[in-house]
Amino acid sequence: MHTRKLHITLAVAISMAAALAGCGGSSNNGVESKSPKQIVDAAQKAAEGAKSVHVTGLVNTTGGKLSLDLHLVRGTGAKGSISQGPLSFQLVQVGGSVYINGGAAFYEHFAGSEAARLLKGKWLKAPASTAQFASLTSLANMHRLFTSALGPLATFSKGGTSTVNGQKVVAVKDNFKGGYLYVATTGKPYPVQISRSGTSGGKVDFGEWDAPVSITAPSNAIDISKLKAGAR
Repeated sequence: MHTRKLHITLAVAISMAAALAGCGGSSNNGVESKSPKQIVDAAQKAAEGAKSVHVTGLVNTTGGKLSLDLHLVRGTGAKGSISQGPLSFQLVQVGGSVYINGGAAFYEHFAGSEAARLLKGKWLKAPASTAQFASLTSLANMHRLFTSALGPLATFSKGGTSTVNGQKVVAVKDNFKGGYLYVATTGKPYPVQISRSGTSGGKVDFGEWDAPVSITAPSNAIDISKLKAGAR
């Protein structure tokens, strides 16, 4: 899997993303009586109003299963890990920069064995605006994430009520992309999960809404942009 394929799989993850576990409160929020569009709108509004969220999931891609474990903080950034098969890396986005710390297999795959030896245990830094990191930047942005996952282009039909991750939910079927969105029927109407079957399917959950999360830039990171500048 080369760099372009990794970016494509991350974009797939973004389109799949949306979900939540545990929203607090036990009173019925009335969302289950609304129309499918109203349910989706309520879920998007609740999600975009949150300060933080924990994203976990597993998505099928052409390159294999993509695993996500990210904490997102509105207006600050994100931290966590992403992996696909033996390729894995830690991610931090904060202060306009993206930091990546890859495993040995990750560095060897993208930079060769010699570079993997030199980069072992080290963080790489680049501006978040760098084109190569566009997918990572979108994935770590709460507004972009939910706008992509719950955008207005899809058409929906209403499903029944059930329980997902211990949370009472109402289901909404995405008739355009396929799969189901599950929205909490108690407390705030957060999205609880989006699941999709098939070769491009998967499942993504969100939890720990508004939980305090500290994100700080790794120390002694290697600034890729300065290395490129020095190579000219």
